[in-house]
Amino acid sequence: MLRRSLFVLGLPLLAVGCSTSRGGGRSVRGYEGGGGQSCVPFARQRSGIALQGDAWQWWTEAEGRYDRGGSPRAGSVLVFARTARLRTGHLSVVSRVISAREIRVDHANWAPAGTSARGMIARDQPVQDLSDAGDWSVLRVWYPPSDQFGVTAYPAWGFIHSARA
Repeated sequence: MLRRSLFVLGLPLLAVGCSTSRGGGRSVRGYEGGGGQSCVPFARQRSGIALQGDAWQWWTEAEGRYDRGGSPRAGSVLVFARTARLRTGHLSVVSRVISAREIRVDHANWAPAGTSARGMIARDQPVQDLSDAGDWSVLRVWYPPSDQFGVTAYPAWGFIHSARA
């Protein structure tokens, strides 16, 4: 009931991380197939970064193995922190850098649980840096079905770059 109320009030992004998913070949505005793929194998395949574990574990796992930082680069993996809404964190792959405060990402399974877009892939989706320091530690993510940014501010660890450390 709470999810339905929040959705109606315009707070549609109740993502719960990227561990379990549904999805498939359905057509949902802003998304494409994905076969129920979660964000972890999608990010691994898309970026070439060979890390294991849940999304929130990637930041620590990358230490000493890959370059990490607070500035985006095309092909880098953006690591969202684990929160109550993102129980396993989330990974997105930077498709392009628009400005110091905006990037585009490709990611799988970024849709509210129980929706038909769950487990699908969203490509070239805007992400804004909301952090005071401009370090990409607080983000707002585009929500395709509403054609606008979601209202939730998500914490992030930063970017894992494909170059080995």
